[in-house]
Amino acid sequence: MTRIKAAVCTEFGQPLQIEDVLLRAPQAGELEVTLEAVAICHSDIHFAEGAWGGDLPAVYGHEAAGRVTALGASVTGLTIGQRVVVTLIKSCGTCTNCASGKPTICETPDADASPISRSDGTVVAQAMNCGAFAERVVVDQSQVVPLPEDMPPEAVALMACGVITGVGAIVNAGKLRAGEDVVVIGAGGVGLNAIQGARIAGARRIVAVDMTEEKLETAKAFGATDGVLATGKAPWRQVHKVLGRGADLIAVTVGAIPAYNQAPRYLGWGGRMVMIGMPHSGAMAEYEPVVLAYMAQGMVGSKMGDVVIRRDIPWLADLYRQGRLKLDELVSGRWSLDQINEAIADTKAGEAKRNVILF
Repeated sequence: MTRIKAAVCTEFGQPLQIEDVLLRAPQAGELEVTLEAVAICHSDIHFAEGAWGGDLPAVYGHEAAGRVTALGASVTGLTIGQRVVVTLIKSCGTCTNCASGKPTICETPDADASPISRSDGTVVAQAMNCGAFAERVVVDQSQVVPLPEDMPPEAVALMACGVITGVGAIVNAGKLRAGEDVVVIGAGGVGLNAIQGARIAGARRIVAVDMTEEKLETAKAFGATDGVLATGKAPWRQVHKVLGRGADLIAVTVGAIPAYNQAPRYLGWGGRMVMIGMPHSGAMAEYEPVVLAYMAQGMVGSKMGDVVIRRDIPWLADLYRQGRLKLDELVSGRWSLDQINEAIADTKAGEAKRNVILF
């Protein structure tokens, strides 16, 4: 057992507590990573608020980067000291979905006990298979990808969730074809990466829809060709005016029911919606099936951008190193682990793209 510091959630909706906890050594197929950076994703915040339930006490955090410091038996292709990105995508590699290239929806139940505990023996849940609001993590080898040494840890960390979720939702789930028109609802961290994905994939026009002018300006810096305020009356009409028609693809990157209810109105004939943002459990959206059927429109959910991490993360890392993918510009603030509650509050205020905890 190794004693480490971690930010522990002991009660939903309350500040995280910095505690000394114990982390067991990696077992077969696992590795230990000493973290250099972990970003704060809205999913971590929603979990800590109790939006999706879960066991407590728990350590959240799932968008991380660090260096390999221990290897369990049977781990291959990784070496001590290697820089890796740590994702929540734990996959068996053999179930029907994994075998068909869909590891984000692996069907094998996760029966492994959490590697984190308190000194009194209390088990601390390792949320989202990571528990990365901590100095070190023990994760399955399927969850990590080595990345180049010349990439700063903040940039590496962002590739664990926000970047692959946004870009992948457009390229993999949305199957965007060059020349199509895209609308992205929400210009936060994931939305900006959906915009980048649309730019990289060759969209004709990319319209960002958000609540503030400031975020629309930021969206244009990441590749949006146009911006429309969601606060206006019937903003979808303004989008139709900009495009000259309905959108081929709309990506909903916020977990807001009004956004989901309005999203089909932005679509043209044969258009499709990619559902990325996750509302609270039990929240329901409403649609007119007759419209979707008559206009041959479709809806598809996208979990973690439908990525295959060993295929997609190296591709995106190469785009970053070429200057074609913005990562450094996504970092709004750098904080210490002791400042995590301040960083969370700043994220909840809505202006930050990504706040990053540095170790």
